Amino acid sequence: MSTALAVTSSDLVLAGPDRQTPGAHVFAPPREQPLETALAETHALLERHGYLVVVHPSGLPTPFLHRLHTVRALLESHRIALMPVALPPLATAVLVRQLRQLSVCDFSPGVLGAAVRLLTHYLYAGAVLGSVTGLDRVPVGLGAHTRSWLPGSRFAVLAAPVPELVRIGGAGADGEAALTGPQFATRLTVARGPLGGEWATGRLAARWRVAGVDEAPLPGESAAWWGTGKLTEFVAGIPEVSVLRQLVASVRRDLCHWCGLELIGDRCAFCAAPAPPDGGSAGRAAGRGTEGGAGPGPARAAAEPAGGGATAAASPPASASASASAARQDDGPVVADPRGIRR
Repeated sequence: MSTALAVTSSDLVLAGPDRQTPGAHVFAPPREQPLETALAETHALLERHGYLVVVHPSGLPTPFLHRLHTVRALLESHRIALMPVALPPLATAVLVRQLRQLSVCDFSPGVLGAAVRLLTHYLYAGAVLGSVTGLDRVPVGLGAHTRSWLPGSRFAVLAAPVPELVRIGGAGADGEAALTGPQFATRLTVARGPLGGEWATGRLAARWRVAGVDEAPLPGESAAWWGTGKLTEFVAGIPEVSVLRQLVASVRRDLCHWCGLELIGDRCAFCAAPAPPDGGSAGRAAGRGTEGGAGPGPARAAAEPAGGGATAAASPPASASASASAARQDDGPVVADPRGIRR
């Protein structure tokens, strides 16, 4: 059985990189769609595909979140995974596009659902802002707040995987300022706002050595997320499905002791049951998968609970050897390094 993807806004469905990339179902908010219609649409998706992974912002309005849980409960379906994501809007859309690419691969529903949390570690998401006075998603110092009032001030902000802020415009700005970029091959997606995208498509793209630049419409929720309407949003992510496939296939898999689905990370995406502890009796497949391919070695990926809650702050990718060492020391979640994957 296949796995369908769904989102809570049409802004989260970007154009696919090729004709083989499927789309995603868009749930309408409760004020725009009766519950009966939402139930019928969801039931049809399950009948057609078998499983459904719903990716939604962690800050989704409460009535909308309640609607999703109501649909899941009334259908009594363990085949629906609700996956909250704390990334900026454009980054969430890029993540959904990556999942759409992976949905045509032969991954099981549990693995595809848990890949939501894994892939967030490999997205470099930020924005160029005209002011940071309303920004509460990234730590902002008093000096940056003060400089926001100066004419011509602009700031480059990185929200994931590690928060970072540099001043790039206005008096006293550092002309060489740049954000820490990925150490693996990426492609940049830019959503231009009132500030224009010249800095992102020019200086940033060159500094990060991206393979290319794609343009996308600015999501409607971007202004609220970043605290200002004067912005341009950008995201660098892995564009090639072959690399994404090998990255996910390289991660150690367990069998959920509750629902029996495969999982990667510390929790099942569909029933939220925790993964078996190391040395447990549950079935395990280290780095296996029908997709095959030599990856960077087995690693454990953190998985977001299916029931809700904000996604934890993503940590930067670590090498396979470093990840294994960290896992032995504190048994914490680690991620695989895509730099070792052959394309």
